[in-house]
Amino acid sequence: MKGSFFKRITLFLLTNLAVVAALGIVARLLGVESFLARQGSGLNLPALLIMSAVMGFAGSIISLLISKPMAKWSTGAQVITAPRTEAERWLLSTVQRLAQNAGIGMPEVAVYDSPDMNAFATGARRNSALVAVSTGLLHGMERDEVEAVLGHEVAHVANGDMVTLTLLQGVLNTFVIFLSRVVGFFVDRFLNRSEDGEESAGTGPGYFLTSLVLQIVFGIGASLIVAWYSRRREYRADVGGAQLVNPNAMARALNRLRMQQGEPSLLPSSMRAFGIRGEGMMALFASHPPLEERIQRLTDGSWKN
Repeated sequence: MKGSFFKRITLFLLTNLAVVAALGIVARLLGVESFLARQGSGLNLPALLIMSAVMGFAGSIISLLISKPMAKWSTGAQVITAPRTEAERWLLSTVQRLAQNAGIGMPEVAVYDSPDMNAFATGARRNSALVAVSTGLLHGMERDEVEAVLGHEVAHVANGDMVTLTLLQGVLNTFVIFLSRVVGFFVDRFLNRSEDGEESAGTGPGYFLTSLVLQIVFGIGASLIVAWYSRRREYRADVGGAQLVNPNAMARALNRLRMQQGEPSLLPSSMRAFGIRGEGMMALFASHPPLEERIQRLTDGSWKN
């Protein structure tokens, strides 16, 4: 779902950036980067690449491992252990059936208090995931629409989207860290050419400031790739929801979310449904494709291709 999925991806990215930044600070305080900069001809590229990969993948993997508790904490989601109402019993049984049909283990099922109609799925493993829905979704959609949304989220888990996102983020982190340090090294050597020359390159403030700024700039560029990947996975999760439930219910759920956002409906009242939109350059950073395209794929049958 739009809002919660966007929050989950944003939380993952922010956690990833925080971990990578912390590792970078630790590496600098321990003198690791200065040591690497002084090796060989002044820039030990293989060693720097290894350090970048360790830091890059550590950031994404740690983010993945703590994704469930962070998602519960950030939304206030309460896991259903013993259903107290008929709605909770239906929710548990529906997720269990969808998970069995998708070939994954039973996820934790949670509900969080929010007027927005949203849901999300997260977790490091396919057989130990979390599926959470908002109270707004439970109260604002018909049951077959809620079921389609649950199918969409279960499809995210079955497709291993969080794991593949983690691997992609780890690769991107690696090159962001590596390239920012390489450019920072040469900037620092240029700034110190009249003093210590190459001996001090990679150890001065020019290196630190340049690598820090470029890590942010390159990180923004990397987020474009993550957003592109996220949009493709949303299309695939829509297919999963259509296959596990039915495409009409999926489309109605999508259009109902669009109406919640105050956008004019392009479909008759019998086809209500949900998603995310970006305008101009911001569309490149959107984690979801436009609602109109997603609904169109479901209603014209192109989702089967």
